[in-house]
Amino acid sequence: MAKNFSILRAKMSPESRARSEALAAEMLAVMDLAELRRAQDLSQGELAERLDKGQPAVAKVESRQDPHVSTIREYVEALGGRLDLVAHMPNNETILLKSLSSKSE
Repeated sequence: MAKNFSILRAKMSPESRARSEALAAEMLAVMDLAELRRAQDLSQGELAERLDKGQPAVAKVESRQDPHVSTIREYVEALGGRLDLVAHMPNNETILLKSLSSKSE
């Protein structure tokens, strides 16, 4: 028989609960474009209207394995977001690649 998650969570140690919450946040932060669109509660047709394109164009972008950065930027901006492209270097330095990111507001 299935148990209510709140009962199970209440039995978890604070450390286990923190690890679980961190893992859930990480999983939510990793999405493909279609998942990102669905998380914003938009259909392909609705996003296509915002992009002034047809729905097949949105489907094509979502299924591409290697879309252009400019295409991803346009897609994210149509969802109301901003694209930041970040390089994570071997020395743990994180660098924002501003020429490839959305324009600052």
